[in-house]
Amino acid sequence: MKYLNIFLLAMLMVDLACIGLTANALDADTHHYLYVAEPGIRNYEQWGGVGIIVFDIDHGHKFVRRIKTLQTVPGVEAENVKGICASAKTGMVYVSTTQRLMRLDLTTDAILWNRTYEGGCDRMAISPDGKFIYLPSLEGPFWRVVSGDTGEVIAEVRPNSGAHNTAIGLDGKFAYLAGLKSPLLRVSDTKTHKVVKEIGPFSNVIRPFTINGKQTLCYVNVNDRLGFEIGDLKTGKVLCKVDVPGVAMGPVLRHGCPSHGVGLTPDEKQVWVCDGHNSKIHIFDNTKMPPVYVASIPVRDQPGWVTFSLDGKFAYPSTGEVVDVKTRKTVTMLTDEQNRPVQSEKMMEIDFIGNRPMRTGDQFGLGRK
Repeated sequence: MKYLNIFLLAMLMVDLACIGLTANALDADTHHYLYVAEPGIRNYEQWGGVGIIVFDIDHGHKFVRRIKTLQTVPGVEAENVKGICASAKTGMVYVSTTQRLMRLDLTTDAILWNRTYEGGCDRMAISPDGKFIYLPSLEGPFWRVVSGDTGEVIAEVRPNSGAHNTAIGLDGKFAYLAGLKSPLLRVSDTKTHKVVKEIGPFSNVIRPFTINGKQTLCYVNVNDRLGFEIGDLKTGKVLCKVDVPGVAMGPVLRHGCPSHGVGLTPDEKQVWVCDGHNSKIHIFDNTKMPPVYVASIPVRDQPGWVTFSLDGKFAYPSTGEVVDVKTRKTVTMLTDEQNRPVQSEKMMEIDFIGNRPMRTGDQFGLGRK
């Protein structure tokens, strides 16, 4: 066994050397970036313009560069960005708008293709191997399954639910489909691209949602609830309904629901949920069932989304604050090259070794335990 271990270690070092890396270089040459797609709050260009803005997580979230996606035309409104996803395995990042899906090379920033789809596009999700993307029509009856390589349609899933938000589990086996017209979360088998399970019904139609790493629980926002509900992904039952205590609901500027945005810290110990009317993020202890309220964080605008860095150190509400998860303090604010405040509901971490992508986070605040 001793000699076997030595042999395996030697082979690992050979593999690293073959790609120009040693174990020390692996640590020294790893860089963490936040990719923010704009316009990420409707089509409001004042909060970051148009494109993908890259921020350096390792150096105070400083502006690095802007990647062009669509050229703006004077007098023509920009298209709303609806989602962002990426695959480290293929080295590609994708941005959807209300009309199209774009594929960009992470090493060159070049747009490799730009495809429009009948019925529009919404917030998509990609398989871990980058082979396929579940791309919802724009609040329509179906999700397209498209090739990550070509954008060609592979299959269609049609639950007639007002297709909107999409997540794929960390193992890639199931896709989770939430529509604006249904209280049910559909689960699609990614081998057959058929709906194999329904979770719910929840108390109202599903808005943003997230799932834990083991894919046993989902945490969903619903209309008319300041808080979230939890569903059992194995049995399909709703386990509990969690309200933010001592806070009044009120009118919101966007999305039409009190809580639009929910995420799990990567260790799954906390649930963070948005509160539009009160411009706050509320934090719940997720080591208990149901989760227990522990704190609230004020933000500069009405939040509509929240996600996290892969190491769990930082929270990224859509309002542009970078929040230290441990201290719950805002450590900086995202600003672009024109010193404009940056806001977006479509952002994710992408890590590199040198100029090679090595792993990706997600836009949904998925659990990773």
